[in-house]
Formats: sequence, structure tokens, C-alpha cells
Amino acid sequence: MENQSRRQLITSGLYLALPGFISFISSSFTGCKNMEKAASLSGNRREKERLTADEPGKYAEDFEPAYMKLHRSGELKKRGEELRDIMKSCKLCPRQCGVNRFEGVEGFCQASSRVEISSYNPHFGEEKPLVGRGGSGTIFMTNCGLRCVFCINWEVSHKGNGWPRSLDKMADMMLDLQRTGCHNINIVTPTHYSPHVLLALDIAAGKGLSLPLVYNICGWERLEIVKMLDGIVDIYLPDFKYSSGEMAAKYSSNAESYPEVTQSALLEMNRQVGVAKPAADGIMYRGLMIRHLVMPNIVSGTRGVIEWIAENLPKNTYLNIMSQYRPTYRANEYPEINRKITRKEYADAVNFAYQKGLTNLDIQGYPLF
Repeated sequence: MENQSRRQLITSGLYLALPGFISFISSSFTGCKNMEKAASLSGNRREKERLTADEPGKYAEDFEPAYMKLHRSGELKKRGEELRDIMKSCKLCPRQCGVNRFEGVEGFCQASSRVEISSYNPHFGEEKPLVGRGGSGTIFMTNCGLRCVFCINWEVSHKGNGWPRSLDKMADMMLDLQRTGCHNINIVTPTHYSPHVLLALDIAAGKGLSLPLVYNICGWERLEIVKMLDGIVDIYLPDFKYSSGEMAAKYSSNAESYPEVTQSALLEMNRQVGVAKPAADGIMYRGLMIRHLVMPNIVSGTRGVIEWIAENLPKNTYLNIMSQYRPTYRANEYPEINRKITRKEYADAVNFAYQKGLTNLDIQGYPLF
């Protein structure tokens, strides 16, 4: 299994340097029985309930991810091929460069027609319901269409540090992470590689992959592409970085449309997978999990982000208010973001979320005073 970069290890909070291999203890799946139903069934012939991706918040021994149904029908591969055709005049992300990636032309994201992967590993720095005891099975894709000036993984997202991989190899990574004991397959920055993700997923599903698919994205996603992922993604994990187009343009390479595009995408993601609720074992199997990074001097427009969520999505929408901002990459060129956030800035964000009635907040990682 390939190793993460040092910066990724720092980001995830993972400081493991054990020789040999790490023995992961897989969560023991014990199905939750409906007591009334169980009482009506006799002896050992009690019917075992089945959890599918259409039943968020429940839990059962034989969970089946959403993509399996489309894999069996052939639709998963078909959609992957349809997305691959879009690469001939690439419009996979909101920049819609229109380049033919099959002719070796790279668009704004600098991705070619081949999938490039930086690393894959069990990751213990994600949200607790994704990590559990076995970790989140992350596959880090190279390059990015947003290209923020403060990106903490800039060696991968900007410089493209990684290696071309075949679809079969990517599928093997997914299966390897499952064998290791991870609770999900977490594809990080997949937007410009969405065709490869679906086609590799189809191969892996045919070889026994049965973990939930986490789609870990910047939030700035074309609505048309998100709709093509309906019935495939189990857990959407998008950022909602800015409420101001002006700030998005300044810090994310002229992505002035970020707020409006992200809002439309979030509404569609919520329609597809609903509110994220951990199951009885504490693990997340389905739902929308939004991240917002609080930045210095309110440049990310935190109040605007929270207000929009409170007014347009269910009040129990999962929102991770993140305090991890660090001035990295080119942040030193912008004095207003060239520092960590203060406790007050973070506390103000959390308090405002409560004031707006949000009830499903992840606020771990920063003490409140």
C-alpha cells in the first residue's frame, strides 16, 4: 500500500510509523432488530432485516451500497463511459475548459486522460463517523480544478505529485482498503476523474467491494455531473468554502461562481442521499456531510454559509465547522489570511450555527472558552 505524503499525514493527525503491517480490527456488525417484528416470528427463523442505501440511520449485518444495484444492471459502467466521453471536450467541472484530454491536452486542473493517484491509505483524520475503528479508506487523487491559494495539500493538488494508474489498479486499491478493515472508500478530489472513479468502482464491485462510497469534494460541482452520480454515491462530503463570490475569486483562482454553483450542488446531493445519520454502530453509511473551514477575518463568509444551510436544508444537516486553517502554500501573499484563526472567531461561528437552529454540528478539534 502506498504511503501518504508527510503533509497529508500532518493534515490527518496521523503519526504512525509502525514497521511491518498495522492490524486493524474490523467493526463487528450486529444487526438491529425491530422488536415488534421479532416478537411475531418464531424460534431461530426470525427474519433478518436488510439495510440498503435507501435507509439512512438504520443498521444491519448485510448493508449494501447504492452502487451495487447499478453495477448489476450495467448502468454503473454505462454512466462511467458517458462521463468519459465528456473528456473529449472536458466539462466535468464548472470551469468547462472544453479541452480534449484524450489528445494529451490538459485543462485548468492539469489532469490528462489517465487517472493519477498520489496515495491510498486508511485515514484517521476524517470525521469520527467515517473513521470508526478501521479508518476511512482514502484514495488521494492528484490535481484540482479549484486551486486555492491556501491549499494544505498543494504538492498534490497544484503540482500534481502522483502517478498514473490503470483502472484495474485503482479497483485493487479499493479492495485492498476493504481487506484492511476500512469502513468506506473515500475518494478525495474526484471531480476531474469522475469517469475513472465510476469505471474502477464497477470493476471493484464485480470483485466483491461492498463498502459505502464517500465522494470527498470541494463543493464546486456542476449540477449536471452530480445528477449523473445519483444512485452511486452513498456519502457526499463536500466543502462549502465561501458565501461570497468575490472571496472565492480572490483565493480560489477566479471561481466567482462558487457560492451559487455549490448551493445548487448541495441541494441535489441532499435530494439524493438525505441527512447523514450514524448507524447504531456509530458508522456513517449514507447522507450529506458538509464541511466549512473557518478562516481569519471572516473571509470565508461563515455566517452566510450557515444562514444558507439553515434556510435551505434540514436543520439537522450534518455540518462540520472546521478550525484547522493554517496559512500554507501562498497564504503569506495575503496578509488577511496569513495567520491561524482565533478562539473567538471559531466560537462566534459555532454560536451562530446554534442561533440559526442547526442541530447536527461537528465542532471537535478546538476548545471553546
